[in-house]
Amino acid sequence: MEAASTTTCYRHPGRQTGVSCSGCGRPICTDCMTASPVGMRCPECAGRTPGKRAVAAVQAGTEAPVVTIALIIACVVSFFITDGLALTGGQGRLFYEGGLNAVPVAVDAQYWRLVTTGFLHAGLLHLAFNMILLWFLGFQMEPALGHARFAAIYFVSLLGGAFGALLLSPDALTVGASGAIFGLMGAASVILYSRGINPFQTGIGLLLLFNLVFSFLLSNVSIGGHLGGLAAGALVGLGFVAAERRSMPALGWGICGAVGVGAVVAAIVVANAAVGPAGY
Repeated sequence: MEAASTTTCYRHPGRQTGVSCSGCGRPICTDCMTASPVGMRCPECAGRTPGKRAVAAVQAGTEAPVVTIALIIACVVSFFITDGLALTGGQGRLFYEGGLNAVPVAVDAQYWRLVTTGFLHAGLLHLAFNMILLWFLGFQMEPALGHARFAAIYFVSLLGGAFGALLLSPDALTVGASGAIFGLMGAASVILYSRGINPFQTGIGLLLLFNLVFSFLLSNVSIGGHLGGLAAGALVGLGFVAAERRSMPALGWGICGAVGVGAVVAAIVVANAAVGPAGY
């Protein structure tokens, strides 16, 4: 029987700990922990010391959430193109050609709708709410996860949301980034839990619960899109956690790819089932 190895805080060598910084991986004790949506951060990664390191790093572009910013810009530009600069509320042709519906996916093989649906929004409030959530989550998660993993979680969650929307509401025209955003919350919760942190201690748990409740209470909300994105994001998060624990990066990317491909195939299958052999 082997003796268990002990780990001590990198700033307080006399204190044992089982928690590591989600940013740099160094062991930290309770006095050095700062909670974030993707785990506990050490003082340096949290920007507490020395000075304003984290803010300076973002300003220098080394930790800027560039994927998050690009996604927000894409959604805003798409909104102005489809709804018009006058914001009259009427959607243009691109809105209907990019929204998700079973008929064009099954009959015309317009598979791009599985992605474009996540960049369209049915009104200014819809856009604003989703972009605020995306900014909050992206600003915290992207620097911690890295640009590639953050983008992977987002787009696979978007595909999972498309599958869920087609499964539960194939006849509706579904638009919005909320499926991908739910996936980010699901991935963050999984990563936090895997590191021994209660998601409700960081605020991500309450945020997820709040949005889930309103998904069922509000009308014109794609419950399938939200749940599908949440499930996909959680699965990808689990994949990256497993890869990190085994020091096998390829495992995480393999699981990510499998979930993404599975979501696309499942979405096409349910779209065809909803349309039926008659093609309408």
